[in-house]
Amino acid sequence: MSSDSAATRPHVTGIAPWLSVANATQAVRFYKAGFGAEELERLEDEPGYIVVARLALGEVSFWVQQDTDASPDIQAGKVPVRMIVTVDDPDTMFAQAVSAGATVVTPVHEEQGWRVGRIADLSGHHWEFATPLGS
Repeated sequence: MSSDSAATRPHVTGIAPWLSVANATQAVRFYKAGFGAEELERLEDEPGYIVVARLALGEVSFWVQQDTDASPDIQAGKVPVRMIVTVDDPDTMFAQAVSAGATVVTPVHEEQGWRVGRIADLSGHHWEFATPLGS
């Protein structure tokens, strides 16, 4: 079913990762310090104790939820998904994340037409910061 007004509105499709972490409050602090993420919204169980938060890196958002049972740091480091963040300067983003406490998985290097490096965040999720080389 659609109406004329619905048919004239542009449809935008997007995807936002939803990350399970053992400590959402700590994770949000890390993403803000390590990635320069902006906090868009949060749900707290108690004042200052984050249960769910939506963060943004530029125009892209992602969610963080307190979910101890599904967090990679609880599941022996199992990381079924990794995020790739395309940025102009992966070296700076990588260094910022490491200085905030991330673990280096793969240092920034050039490979198959990309400059890319991978870190593990405090919960064990893997993030790659990358930029395509040349035009």
